[in-house]
Amino acid sequence: MKFPIVCLLCLLHSSLSSKLPVVINTWAFTNSTSAAWKVLTSNEGNYLDAIVEGCSVCEREQCDGTVGYGGSPDENGETTLDAFIMDGATMNIGAVAGLREIKDAISVAYHVLKYTRHTMLVGEHATEFALMMGFKRENLQTPKSLAIWRDWKDKNCQPNFWTNVLPNPEKSCGPYCPNTENTINEFWKVDDTKNNLFDEHNHDTIGMIAIDAEGNIGAGTSTNGATHKIPGRVGDSPIPGAGAYADNNVGAAAATGDGDIMMRFLPSFMAVERLRNGDSPASAAEYAMGRIIEHYPKFMGAIIVADREGNYSAACFGIDKFPYSVFKTGQESTVVEYVKYNGLYAVNSREYRLVDRRIVTLDVDIRNDTKRTFSLTKKIP
Repeated sequence: MKFPIVCLLCLLHSSLSSKLPVVINTWAFTNSTSAAWKVLTSNEGNYLDAIVEGCSVCEREQCDGTVGYGGSPDENGETTLDAFIMDGATMNIGAVAGLREIKDAISVAYHVLKYTRHTMLVGEHATEFALMMGFKRENLQTPKSLAIWRDWKDKNCQPNFWTNVLPNPEKSCGPYCPNTENTINEFWKVDDTKNNLFDEHNHDTIGMIAIDAEGNIGAGTSTNGATHKIPGRVGDSPIPGAGAYADNNVGAAAATGDGDIMMRFLPSFMAVERLRNGDSPASAAEYAMGRIIEHYPKFMGAIIVADREGNYSAACFGIDKFPYSVFKTGQESTVVEYVKYNGLYAVNSREYRLVDRRIVTLDVDIRNDTKRTFSLTKKIP
C-alpha cells in the first residue's frame, strides 16, 4: 500500500526590504524567471509587464508541455489556454479561460485588465476580443499534441475525467450518458489511485509572483490545462484566488497542480489572508495546502507564497521534490530551490505527522507555536 507523499516548506528568508525586488515562479522554468527579472529591474516595464514577459516566455517555450500551444489536448484534440494576471496595488484582474486559436494567453489577459472593466473573458468570445486587440489567430495544435490525442483515442480514451456515466468510462470512449443507478461519486476514494490523473507533467501551471523595489506586487498564471480534459473545462489558473492572488498590503501567492481540486479551496487567496493575519509565508503555505489534503488525501499540488517585504516560502503535497525558481536582489542569475518531503504538514491549527501508517496530531497555538495536546486521529488504510 502506498501512503500519501507529503512535502512542505523549505526556506524562509530574512524580513528585510533590501530583499526587493524579487521574482518567484512555480517549477524550474528559469528562462521565465530571468525574463521577468530583466523587465522588473530595467526600464522595459513595470511589475505587471514582468509577469507578462515571464509567462510569455513559458508560452513560447511550451514549458513542460503544460503551458502554451501544442500541449494538453482535450477530448476533441484541441488545445485551449487559460491565463490570469492581478495587480496587487489596485486589485484589478484580467483573465481568459478556454482561449482558442490565440497563442499569447497572458498578454490577452493583460489586455482584459487594461482595456475592459471585466475580470474574465472565455472561449470563442475571448478569441474575438483578442483579435479586436490586434492578436493573430493561429492554430494551437501541433503534430505532437495531435499524436498524443490519437494515441489516447487508440487506448479507448484512457485515462479520462468522466465518472458515473455509461458506457463505462474506464473501458471505452464516449459519448456518455448519466448512470442513474450509481449516484455515489467514488472518484476520489482514498484507495482509488488509478483515477489520480494529475502528476508533475499534468498540472495547472505556471504561477509567478513579481515584487518591485517599491513593494508593488503582481501575480500571474498561464496554462493549457489538463491533458484529455472534457472540452470546456476550466482549471484553477484563471480563477482569482485559486491560481494566484496579490495584495500590496500583505503579499502574494501562486499555486500549481490539480486545478479542479484547488479551485474549490482558493489556496492562493487563503495564503494571502493568512499573511494578513500575521502568518509567515511558511505557515501560510502550509495552511493552504493542509486545508486541501484534509479533504483530498490524493491531491497533488504546490504553492509559493511571498510577503510584501520579499520573504518567501513554499509547500507541496504528493510531490517528492517540488522545484520553484527565484531571482532576487544579490543574485546574478535565477536559482532553482526545492521543497523536499519531510513527512509533516499543517492543517487549521494542528500539525499532522505520518507515523507507522497512522496520522497523529499535535495541537499548536499558531501565535506562539506552543504544543498543547497529543491525540491519535486517523489510521491510513
